[in-house]
Amino acid sequence: MGFSLWLDFIERDHLKGDFRRMIEEGVINGATSNPAIFAASIETSPAYTAQLDELKNHSAKAKYEALAIRDIRTAAEALKPLYDAGRDGYVSIEVDPFLCDDTEGTVEEGRRLHRAIGMPNVMIKVPATEAGYAAMTRLMGEGIDVNATLIFSPMQALKTLDAMQEGLKIWRAAGDGKEVRGVLSVFVSRFDRLLDKKLEEKGIAPGRLGIMNAAGIYNLVESRGEKALRTLFASTGVKGDAYPADYYIKELMAPHSVNTAPLATIEAFVADPDHRPRLPIDGEAIAHYFDRVEAAGIVMNDVYDKLLHDGLEAFKEAFAALLAHLE
Repeated sequence: MGFSLWLDFIERDHLKGDFRRMIEEGVINGATSNPAIFAASIETSPAYTAQLDELKNHSAKAKYEALAIRDIRTAAEALKPLYDAGRDGYVSIEVDPFLCDDTEGTVEEGRRLHRAIGMPNVMIKVPATEAGYAAMTRLMGEGIDVNATLIFSPMQALKTLDAMQEGLKIWRAAGDGKEVRGVLSVFVSRFDRLLDKKLEEKGIAPGRLGIMNAAGIYNLVESRGEKALRTLFASTGVKGDAYPADYYIKELMAPHSVNTAPLATIEAFVADPDHRPRLPIDGEAIAHYFDRVEAAGIVMNDVYDKLLHDGLEAFKEAFAALLAHLE
C-alpha cells in the first residue's frame, strides 16, 4: 500500500457531514483521535448536549466513554467500505492516558473499548512506554489492531516493533485467518517547535529535525519487512506561519506510510497539487545530519525524554480537564 492520509479530528457534527464527504471524495481513508481532540470537541460543541443530559447520573469517565464510543463507532461505520476494500478505513481511540504505566489496566481498557465499539476497523491507541509495549503484544495477540502513539525516539520504535511482531506471532499461531495490523505513530513537529531557534543559532537549517528523525524511524520500520506494520507520521500540523500549512505532510510522503493531520492541514494539502514523494531519505544522510545536531550541543536522548514526558503530561492534563468539565 502506498501513502495514506488520515484525519486527526473527531467531532460529532463533522462526522455527519464533511467527514463522509472527505471519504467519498478520496481525500482521507482513516481517522485518529486522542484525549486532547475529544476534550476540545466535547467542551465546545453543542452536538453532545442531548447525550450528556441522558448521562447526567453517570460518572465523568462513564460520560466521556459513552460520548467517545458513539463517535468512534460512527466514524468506523463511515470508513467500513474502505476497510472492506483493503484501503485502510481505520479509526483510532486512545486508552486513558493515566494508564500509561499500567499494562494490565491498558489491556483491560483496550479490550473493553474495542468490544463496546463493536467494529472491526478500530485501532486501540497505546502510548509507547515500557508498560505500553507489553500491552501492545497482548492486544495484538488477541486480534486487536493497535496504534502505538507518542513515539519520538528510534529506541521507542524498536521496542514497539519487537512488541508488535511478538503479538503478530501469537495471533498468527492461533490461525484465525484475519490479519492484525499496527501503526507506529511518530511525532514530528514538536521537535522543530522545541529546537528550531537553537538550531538556527548554530547554523543548522530549521524545520528539519522532526523530519529527519521521522525519516530514520520510517527506515527502521521498513527494514523489518513486516507489511502488517507501518509508520504513521503524527503531530504534522504547523503552528504559526513559519512553514506552509501542509509542510509536514509533503515532506513525509512515502510508500507504505500514513500521515494523520488536522483538518486545516489536510485542506491545505488538497488545495496544492504538488504531491511528489519526498521519502525515503538515505540513512547516511540522516546520520550525517544528526552528527551536526550533536556537534551543536544538542543531546538527542535528552530531547526524546523531554518530548515523551511533555506529550504524556499534555494528554493527561487534557483528559483531566475534560473529566472535570463532565463532572
